[in-house]
Amino acid sequence: MTHNSETAQNQHNQSLHSWLLSETPTSRRQAKLSVIYHSWLAFKSNPMAMAGLVILVLLLICAAFAPFLTTHDPFEQDLALGLSAPGENGFWLGSDNLGRDIYSRLIYGSRITLYIVTLVAVMAPIAGLFIGTLAGYLGGWLDFVLMRITDIFLAFPRLILALAFVSVLGAGIENAVLAIVLTAWPPYARIARAETLTIRNADFISAVKLQGAGPLRIIVRHIWPLCISSLVIRVTLDMAGIILTAAGLGFLGLGAQPPSPEWGAMISAGRKFILYHWWVATMPGLAIFVVSLAFNLLGDGLRDVLDPKGKS
Repeated sequence: MTHNSETAQNQHNQSLHSWLLSETPTSRRQAKLSVIYHSWLAFKSNPMAMAGLVILVLLLICAAFAPFLTTHDPFEQDLALGLSAPGENGFWLGSDNLGRDIYSRLIYGSRITLYIVTLVAVMAPIAGLFIGTLAGYLGGWLDFVLMRITDIFLAFPRLILALAFVSVLGAGIENAVLAIVLTAWPPYARIARAETLTIRNADFISAVKLQGAGPLRIIVRHIWPLCISSLVIRVTLDMAGIILTAAGLGFLGLGAQPPSPEWGAMISAGRKFILYHWWVATMPGLAIFVVSLAFNLLGDGLRDVLDPKGKS
């Protein structure tokens, strides 16, 4: 019975595989699923992109199951065990100057990193998409004004501009997220405008206009969907920069506030011990490096899949 069920399952998988790879889809649903499946096969064939995806999945697992994966309370202090080396006194990655477990703080810090990345990845592209498509489709003086504002934002280094906004808004993780969003939207606006300028004179847009569609409907229903793939690629490639900007703000004491286990703040607290107790600052630094690298690898893989014109 077991052998027969396995054979039936294999036959089902093969038929599903053939159905998804069919060059003559019989329905819109099959066509959409076929495109998704082809994209997944192309993405899966890139080992570096898959490595980035695996790292990010592990990061999500760490954030979701932090209470079950940690060995200590990330806020518990024991000065007698301060600056324990990795492997000593039950601290896998060592302890900081207050005797707090670095491994446990890194696990809980992944939640803060994902919180910042998720908010910025949702808010900045939406703002850039709205501004860019509006400027590109309507043109005229509105395009000129919006693009000059965009140029002003692009003229400043992102971290410097974020520091200026945080100094006005005040320290804190929410204000840090808002400051990063205010500095991150201009590239998305540029991409959305360029896509809109290409699309707005297409034949299908003219046909939609003849059917009585207004500018808002055309932008939302016909232009936005065509801009999404370019923005997704840009978002993924920007994640490393967002993480580094958030860590920079935390390092300067303008992001998440103590005793929050934010990775940039952990590096700041450990920099004074770097010569003799290297692990205090090195471990969170490695965490930032690995996660940033994973986002870059994932972004390269998505670019190859979603933007075939970009392939060399």
